[in-house]
Amino acid sequence: QVQQVESGGGSAQTGGSLRLSCAASGDTISRYSMAWFRQAPGKAREGVARISSVGGIAYYSDPVKGRFTISRDNTKNTLYLQMNSLKPEDTAMYYCAADDNPGRLWRGLARYWGQGTQVTVTS
Repeated sequence: QVQQVESGGGSAQTGGSLRLSCAASGDTISRYSMAWFRQAPGKAREGVARISSVGGIAYYSDPVKGRFTISRDNTKNTLYLQMNSLKPEDTAMYYCAADDNPGRLWRGLARYWGQGTQVTVTS
């Protein structure tokens, strides 16, 4: 059982930056693939970035590629999302997710989810 708590959300202007954190407890995250998802009002939840449990291999969705960076610190049991060059369309609730099955994780069916942190980008 993994409990995850996101933080770092807030408001930013277009072109600004925010860094999200996802602190996990209950189990070590080193055995899990992890990801960030987001959901804007009236839209479906979408995967933003994911990172493998071994090797820290990262994958990004096209809308955030080149602007966002996912990373993990297994010693701190924490997942991060550095968001640069923010755009109004990045406005959403951001969730971290963990699963030992990468396929299930990226399909949005992860076993463990945080409660979310709101990101609002104004122009």
